[in-house]
Amino acid sequence: MRGRLDLSAHASPPARRPLSSAASLHTARSSDQPALRDALHRLRAEVQRRIVGQGAALDEILMALAAGGHALLVGVPGLAKTLMIRSIAEALALEFRRIQFTPDLVPSDITGSEILEEDSATGARAFRFVRGPIFANIVLADEINRAPPRTQAALLEAMQEHRVTAGGESLRLPEPFFVLATQNPIEQEGTYPLPEAQLDRFLFDVRLGYPDVDDEVSILRSTTGAAQEPLRPILGADETVALQRAVRDVSASEPALQYAASLARSTRPDDPTATALVKRAVRWGAGPRAGQALILGAKAHAFLGDRAAVAPEDIVRVALPVLRHRVLTSFAAEAEGITPEQIVADVLARITPPRSGLVI
Repeated sequence: MRGRLDLSAHASPPARRPLSSAASLHTARSSDQPALRDALHRLRAEVQRRIVGQGAALDEILMALAAGGHALLVGVPGLAKTLMIRSIAEALALEFRRIQFTPDLVPSDITGSEILEEDSATGARAFRFVRGPIFANIVLADEINRAPPRTQAALLEAMQEHRVTAGGESLRLPEPFFVLATQNPIEQEGTYPLPEAQLDRFLFDVRLGYPDVDDEVSILRSTTGAAQEPLRPILGADETVALQRAVRDVSASEPALQYAASLARSTRPDDPTATALVKRAVRWGAGPRAGQALILGAKAHAFLGDRAAVAPEDIVRVALPVLRHRVLTSFAAEAEGITPEQIVADVLARITPPRSGLVI
């Protein structure tokens, strides 16, 4: 038996249209920034009708989507990781697929496979490629660390190039394309840690914690009563692509670019700007892709904050989700209990940000 696919999600969903106020964005351009920004805020509010708390995690996922990146959600069971992704997909008029990763899942279960068909009239036989669940706008890779490395690697080309190679052909994936993966950090039996090359392709590593007491009471109230109403679609494919263009149009000054580069470089133990903790506790630091992620994430955060330019505070806000999965600690540091989060905090404390003059 192969790894289980969510057949209900794999079936073609009924066509959905965004709300009338968002439908006017159907031919949206990146210049329609106020309307796109308003739609993004309404998307957040719509998802929060179902998700109680976890505001920081939701913001990071939405920033990743707006920046055109992928996100990895890490948290113990029961924190609504899968529900949050499903709710975001429901509030977007986009094609959604869910893949439940299991140890016996093979690459063709994700990308698709060729089948031999015979024409009943002529008897002629020909191969036909059947597309897998990766051919969707939003792909939920549930418990991604349960699949073996060769299956995890099937996502690499798709995540980076937005295309897959199958049957000797390179096939383009639909735009926009997001991979939102979940991972359980406490259960290690029967799991395969994601390789660094694949971790680096996630724009953000989003961590979900336990809710506070008020949020937990609200969760009990909302999930044990009457069935919840479906969410309304806010954005479609054209609007989402226009939103990504608008985010890239946010200005990043030369000092902001230099600050992002300095943060990434200071995580490398052989760099002259590395802190004492980095030199002692880090095996490998963040590469240039981390700097790209810092700027794109900061642009998305500035866009959410109704600002036309990146401020140092925007870069600081996204530094932890960008860097925590790109900094590899040494075995000695792990034995001492030194975490990537502590290293990122040390770097942020010691690298002086430029003065922007913007008040956030």
